[in-house]
Amino acid sequence: MSDKPRTPIGKIVAASLIGTTIEWYDFFLYGSAAALVFPALFFPQSDPLTGTLLAFLTYAVGFVARPLGALVFGHYGDRLGRKKLLVISLLLMGGATFLIGCLPTHAAIGAAAPLLLTALRLVQGFALGGEWGGAVLIVSEHGDTARRGFWASWPQAGAPGGNLLATAVLAVLAAVQSDEAFQTWGWRVPFLLSGVLVLLGLWIRLSISESPIFQQAVANAKPSQSMPIVEVFRYHWRDVITAIGARFAENVSYYVLTAFVLVYATTEAGLTKPVVLNAVLIGSAVHFFSIPLWGALSDKLGRRPVYLLGAAGVGLWSFAFFPLIDTRNFAAVTLAVTVGLILHGAMYGPQAAFFSELFATRMRYSGVSIGAQLASIVAGGLAPLIAVALLGAYNSSFPVMLYVAGAAVLTMITVFVSRETRGRDLATLGAAEDSTTR
Repeated sequence: MSDKPRTPIGKIVAASLIGTTIEWYDFFLYGSAAALVFPALFFPQSDPLTGTLLAFLTYAVGFVARPLGALVFGHYGDRLGRKKLLVISLLLMGGATFLIGCLPTHAAIGAAAPLLLTALRLVQGFALGGEWGGAVLIVSEHGDTARRGFWASWPQAGAPGGNLLATAVLAVLAAVQSDEAFQTWGWRVPFLLSGVLVLLGLWIRLSISESPIFQQAVANAKPSQSMPIVEVFRYHWRDVITAIGARFAENVSYYVLTAFVLVYATTEAGLTKPVVLNAVLIGSAVHFFSIPLWGALSDKLGRRPVYLLGAAGVGLWSFAFFPLIDTRNFAAVTLAVTVGLILHGAMYGPQAAFFSELFATRMRYSGVSIGAQLASIVAGGLAPLIAVALLGAYNSSFPVMLYVAGAAVLTMITVFVSRETRGRDLATLGAAEDSTTR
């Protein structure tokens, strides 16, 4: 066990929050660019809707790479520690995002441009697949049992924090530049900015201590133990299924609310880019502060009741979301996005503690990461693609509403049949102990 003093929980939370904000900034920046500029720059020979579909297809590729990142980072995170892998994930994500900002477009190098874009998107997805589990675990394993939902929800706030930062940068550029200038070179600025943000994140993450619960588990580990991923599916396969089902509505709703809305509002509702970006900006700011509140509420009421409220809420709100967008009124559009994100936060806030409390320490990084990222392929990664395809096929937002509502029902069933995890002691939670109760 390391002799390094234990880092105060406040600093651990800050390190995780800043790191996840930077990583999600990189990831969401791609989603916004896929909706706004990539179709014309990398797929110019397609009609607008097909170009958007192709751009979102490269967006989905990043989600396909996330389970691979979860496997690799989870394995080494359970063997070497949470901190080391968090530093590596930040370097990979930031490097890939910076290089996207340097890419030549289709006009310069032809078909090689979208291929290079896809390759860098794969690196982004691989890095994020390993980032999320480590960030929430290092906080969960430092924090106390009574307030774990609150403390562990702060890295979750990095998602709207990153989206807020990415949308803010794009909104500023869209406001001060002409469409031609933004399309020519302005879109590169937020990607290149990632290089500076990564240096800040590394400085903070290198200063924190390793998880004390992990260090204790390493000290007590037997040399003959199986690989973490093998033990996950041996002892915790039901918990992996729980994580996948719980993530479904959370993932689908979030990417419809923040990525697909950029396409729908600008192409179907006829709103300008700055109006939609500003609405997402306001919604993300409220979302950022709502997530820890939901996490704290889960410490009082339990993970399941709060999560169920969020899933039911986004399912019902989807039927109000698109009619509000169709009003073309800025206040109504902002209300649509903001309420949707608040309800999403009721799932996302308790999620970190909920998933952390499902798995034993020596396989927790692998279990949390695999469960969460397997869902990301069919839920988050395909959500904008499916939404655009439904819109194109039916020329109506109603099928998209049904899509979100269906995802909500799936998540509600999964969480309803799961067990409450609030109050579990992460230090003593073991696979053998769990297997006797299953």
